[in-house]
Amino acid sequence: MMSAGTMKQGYERHGRRQIQAIAAGAIGNFIELFDFIMFGFFALEISANFFPARSPLISILSVFATYGVGFVMRPLGAVFFGSYGDKKGRRQVLILTVGLMAVTTGVIGILPVYADIGVGAPILLVMLRLLQGFSAGGEWGGAATFLVEYADPGERGRIGSLHQCSAALALAASTLFAAFLQTVIPSATMFAWGWRIPFLVAFVLAPVALYLRSQALVETPSFLVESRHHQIPRAPVREALTLHWRRILTAFAISAAGTASNYMFLIFFPTFAIQNFHISPRSTYYATALCATAMALVTPLSGRLSDHVGRRPPMLVGIGGQVLLAWPLFRMVIDSHDLTGFICGQFVAAVLLGISAGPLVPLLTELFPTTIRLTGLSIGYGLSVTIFGGFGPFIGTLLISWTGRLDAAAFYVVGAGMLSFITLLTLSEPAGLPFTDDATDDTDAPVMAAD
Repeated sequence: MMSAGTMKQGYERHGRRQIQAIAAGAIGNFIELFDFIMFGFFALEISANFFPARSPLISILSVFATYGVGFVMRPLGAVFFGSYGDKKGRRQVLILTVGLMAVTTGVIGILPVYADIGVGAPILLVMLRLLQGFSAGGEWGGAATFLVEYADPGERGRIGSLHQCSAALALAASTLFAAFLQTVIPSATMFAWGWRIPFLVAFVLAPVALYLRSQALVETPSFLVESRHHQIPRAPVREALTLHWRRILTAFAISAAGTASNYMFLIFFPTFAIQNFHISPRSTYYATALCATAMALVTPLSGRLSDHVGRRPPMLVGIGGQVLLAWPLFRMVIDSHDLTGFICGQFVAAVLLGISAGPLVPLLTELFPTTIRLTGLSIGYGLSVTIFGGFGPFIGTLLISWTGRLDAAAFYVVGAGMLSFITLLTLSEPAGLPFTDDATDDTDAPVMAAD
């Protein structure tokens, strides 16, 4: 019989291992998203170097399209890494994705520009952006699954929210770094070569991320249980798309609001303000870092709340606020024409994002059985972030151009928010359900209340 001391040591080892694994997953996610997000904050400099055009509109549309094209590969990355992770384990996926992201981001920093090699420059840039998207498609679902599967059933909201919290902190760090560069490097130098610096930082971050994940990550208990019982599927993608397609559609719809609002208000907004109201890049970046920090603080609070009241209530509040306030927040910035209006509008949007983001990761993971969890949530979220997030800045710029109205981009956020809000209203509460694989089809899925 095991002694009390031995049991205590076992619990302490498990606790330390759990903390190390959760920290490595969240920190690795932070580093990978830092690399991926940086592209959007140097859109003006990249457009001038890779897409020179007589029309500033065409130039900025080209770089936003290149920004968005990285998201085209996210569903493919979700399929590849999701299937690999459901067959081989979550740990290997997280090591592979962070390494691929660091290398491709670093190469962008040394890429020749249009003036050097002509049309080859934008072609190479697009190819590297595609590889970034492929990596991100596996990273999001891999880190989300890893964190929640390591959490106790009553703490999935608190632990899972660290995923979105690390994403918000990555956004804050990348914008602070961009603001710092804008402060210490003259504008002409930034356009000439200063824009390369943040991408080269990826080469420095790569060894850190790889070390953390290779040394600290231990496979999740949920996956180990399934592998011991020989329940690993031969074809996770086929099983997910044939037996659990409604869950995938649910994940797709629920993710729409957050991705659209995040990429419109926190990625598109700085360039929008710089172009239309001549607010300095440095000021908009500092403001965005402040707002992203606010989101990072609100997100774990909302996630923890969802462990007590369920996932749906906080998400309905956050997404409902996005639907109701998206247009007024755009008007606030447009009518004020100054930094104060920009900060106020973006800050409110960031707080609402934090409220809805906290329960998102645990909710999506609870939708799927362990055997196809990584594949299912990666495909659902990856498709949603491609359509509603990645091309958000491009569509926002295009809507403004077509309508001649600076507030036209807000309606894109409203439409995505309505889709998520209606889906949540029809969703059965998944919080606290055991991670079992009893389901063989969607008839017992916590998807629609009518099921």
